Amino acid sequence: MFRLIAALFSGLVVGLVARFVYLGAVPMGWWMTILLGIGGSLLADLVVNRGDVGRPARPAGFIASVVGAMALIFIGRHMGWH
Repeated sequence: MFRLIAALFSGLVVGLVARFVYLGAVPMGWWMTILLGIGGSLLADLVVNRGDVGRPARPAGFIASVVGAMALIFIGRHMGWH
């Protein structure tokens, strides 16, 4: 239960920072911001651990998670999401 609360809180923080740093307005509610942050963390984790099959996974880190969330905003904007 604590891990779920921690994931929601860190997703919120990462999503808020990504929305603040991204140029232009990013209209979305709290739940979308949390999902954006969690998705950014997962995307960064995927990139950081690519090709490391058989090794323990390394955490992506805060900055990589924010960059991943910003990449998701960029992709969403270019696919027609406003």
